Amino acid sequence: MPDSKSEQVLKALFAALEAVMPVTTRLVRNETVPTKVPAGGWVCLTDGDPGAPEFLMSPPLYVYDHVADVDVVVEVDNQAARDALFDTLKQAVGAAIAADRTLGGLCDYVLGESPAPVNLEAPGTESMKAATIGVILTYGSSDPLA
Repeated sequence: MPDSKSEQVLKALFAALEAVMPVTTRLVRNETVPTKVPAGGWVCLTDGDPGAPEFLMSPPLYVYDHVADVDVVVEVDNQAARDALFDTLKQAVGAAIAADRTLGGLCDYVLGESPAPVNLEAPGTESMKAATIGVILTYGSSDPLA
């Protein structure tokens, strides 16, 4: 059975992220933050929320503004290095989106939202900086389950 439209879109977004992430960055999908963040940072695409679609009658089409999340986490003890790595990864996400705003024709448009970075402190860890970047994936499907 072929992948559903939403799964095709998410796989295409993951492939776009893979193409631009630094080789030292760990890129994953639908995982929880590890106890030790890799030196090159950790980026995770989560499926997010497709939301309630707009329904068009003729021909039948469900139009989604699916918001997937890209979590970016860096853990570096030097604040300047931490901020620089975070900025590099944030820009890589932007580059992946800008490279093909239709993800090979699967979407009508792909748009990134501005992240709100936070500094995290946890016992036994270096200083972490993290943010979730919302990625709005606008696409249509003839069936909400296919």
